[in-house]
Amino acid sequence: MSTLTPQRTAAEPAAPGARTPRRRPRGRAELHPVVWVFVIAVMGFSLIPFYWLVNTSLKKGVSLSQGELFPSQPTFENYAAVFQNAEFLLALRNSVIIAVVTTTVALVLASFAAYALARLKMRRKALILTLVLSVTTFPAIAIAAPLFSIWREIGLYDTLLGLIIPKLTFALPLAIYTLTSFFKEIPRELEESAYMDGATPFTAFRKVILPLAVPGLATTAILVFISVWNEFLLAVTLTTSPEARPVPVAIAFFSGTSEFDQPLGTISAASVIITVPLVVLVLLCQKRIVSGMTAGAVKG
Repeated sequence: MSTLTPQRTAAEPAAPGARTPRRRPRGRAELHPVVWVFVIAVMGFSLIPFYWLVNTSLKKGVSLSQGELFPSQPTFENYAAVFQNAEFLLALRNSVIIAVVTTTVALVLASFAAYALARLKMRRKALILTLVLSVTTFPAIAIAAPLFSIWREIGLYDTLLGLIIPKLTFALPLAIYTLTSFFKEIPRELEESAYMDGATPFTAFRKVILPLAVPGLATTAILVFISVWNEFLLAVTLTTSPEARPVPVAIAFFSGTSEFDQPLGTISAASVIITVPLVVLVLLCQKRIVSGMTAGAVKG
């Protein structure tokens, strides 16, 4: 006669000391090892040049020509020389002014344009947005020579304003596209409620839409600031004096402390100084940047 072992039901507690299998949390899929290899390869491809830049910035004299993986005698003399360079500090100030002014103007103009494209009833809105984005397809080298001639004629050559205007031309389409996606995700019922309370369209935009679009404004500001900060071609074409050069151009004109001194160490140190703040900014705001780039991809 066979004996039947009673089965424990789901509600019955487990025996003392028995190990219960861990349940894998739902919604989390394990990455394939090949994907991890690809991710590590991309990270190495991106980080190795930056590490080599930092490595070079810590070398001085003869060690600059030696391909050492780690500097044998690291020194911060290059960083001290960079901060003692008056032209670099002036260029750093110019870059901050140009980037902040361009970003602010782009946000103000793009917020109005993006709100109109996202909310107002007009024909050919998709065509208008396409035309706005088509501005970014023009290479900067195509307009550098004409701008050089025009700016010299009207007195904007070698001025901060002469750099802000062309940089704004390329920054504005990016800001409009990003903010349009954010404005489309804000429910229309909020504006309709404001209209019922007697608010004008501008009041509803200022007191209802803009506060809700703060994440989108922050994302757009970060993207525009980075693109303006790193721009080099127009900056080197439209400036000729240290009083108007931004920091990427000033680094290209670095020279050694003497005739036989290699400026590679100071150039590397200056590049690290202007790159680290952007890297930190991207790492802190990476979620906002990704959400800004993907907003409206599913819901339009």
